[in-house]
Amino acid sequence: MIHQYKNNGYNIVMDVESGSIHVVDDMVYDMIGVLDEYSRTDTVAEHIDEDTVKAAPFEKVKDLLTKKMPGYGQEDLLEAYEEVASLIEDESLFTDDPYEEQIGQLMDRKNVVKALCLHVAHDCNLSCRYCFAGEGEYHGPRGLMSLETGKQALDFLVAASGGRKNLEVDFFGGEPLMNFEVVKELVRYGRSLEEKHDKRFRFTLTTNGILLNDEVLEFANREMSNLVLSIDGRKSVHDLMRPRRGGQGSYDEIVPKFQKAAASRDQTDYYVRGTFTHNNLDFSKDVIHLADLGFEQISVEPVVAGPDEDYAIKEEDIPQILEEYDILAKYLLERKKAGRGVNFFHFMIDLTGGPCAVKRLSGCGSGTEYLAVAPNGDLYPCHQFVGMDGFLMGNVRDGVINTKLRDSFKSCNVYSREECRKCFAKLYCSGGCAANAYNFSGSINGVYEMGCVLQRKRVECAIMLKAALSE
Repeated sequence: MIHQYKNNGYNIVMDVESGSIHVVDDMVYDMIGVLDEYSRTDTVAEHIDEDTVKAAPFEKVKDLLTKKMPGYGQEDLLEAYEEVASLIEDESLFTDDPYEEQIGQLMDRKNVVKALCLHVAHDCNLSCRYCFAGEGEYHGPRGLMSLETGKQALDFLVAASGGRKNLEVDFFGGEPLMNFEVVKELVRYGRSLEEKHDKRFRFTLTTNGILLNDEVLEFANREMSNLVLSIDGRKSVHDLMRPRRGGQGSYDEIVPKFQKAAASRDQTDYYVRGTFTHNNLDFSKDVIHLADLGFEQISVEPVVAGPDEDYAIKEEDIPQILEEYDILAKYLLERKKAGRGVNFFHFMIDLTGGPCAVKRLSGCGSGTEYLAVAPNGDLYPCHQFVGMDGFLMGNVRDGVINTKLRDSFKSCNVYSREECRKCFAKLYCSGGCAANAYNFSGSINGVYEMGCVLQRKRVECAIMLKAALSE
């Protein structure tokens, strides 16, 4: 599959299956477009030999190119075609799909759990308007995870991880710092398991910052491989969507704490994570605001909400959002070239290696490699499914009982969705979020169409940035 687009003055050609990215001049760009158009017809064999990945001799395609590219002379066409032919010979253009035949192996892989999202608190001290967890309650009563249940969760992870050495645990909520003593004890318990079982825990803490203090920060800097700090951007935006339960804003309280946390971690191994809504479609200004506050690791992503919510992103908002991504990409490029680089999470793409085949095809591993644990020990496919009828998988004492549901998630991949098969971004987004797909289509094998549009734009901007920075 070939995808071509123009962005910020660059002609970019993606060979989707090989992962090759080419920045080309106008003539080569047009020529690849001509060949791609014909590769989609029955006459493909006249122009490209798919079986041997070999370009046809120029004489064989000369008439086609002359007809379709009348503004170019024969010598210029020959020179450009030789460049295109070399890319075809190198198997970085018009390549076959190497992944679909691996789907069987994906389904047959062992059931290994490598990561848990521990819901240590189904309670929160904020009242975020867009919270999918209903102020931390997750469709049920408020509650805190006991130390005993948390230990059982870590024991379950060790037992279910097979031969995998590196394990990941995210302390989540609600607000996990409302149960900080249990967090500390669970980290201590996890460390006690490492040598005995030849494991290594990588702990992460996600917090809204209200309870963040020097004691917590010192502990986090010692034990947490990553910190996720929730802030939406500008004060007016943040306080509107992330107020305290009494309606007071939280921006002024958390910003100094987050700045201190980022500095204490040398601007690495953390990110500030925000959400933009219909109320701040100019979200590039929120990213810029966070950068100006001194944060170098930033994630601001679109809200996912039903159409009845006044803050939900609407179909008519999409053109502005796409333009905002372009604005943001150009800003980050200028900042990087000026020596003040900022990492924007959704523009971070590894074009040299990237994720393994399993990740490219099946994404985050929810319901299989990655599970969420409710305060009572119940297991769910991920944090967004916690408390939802029909998605209970088992519990930390007995393990995964609902193997049929696990198999459903195991079969969820880019080839189980017809829309993904035809999408150039499929090996970057890996099919997207199963929870979003379920909430908007009724099936984990469906798609969240609005999310797809925005994801494709983010991929295009990310690749443009790579192209610009490689000059």
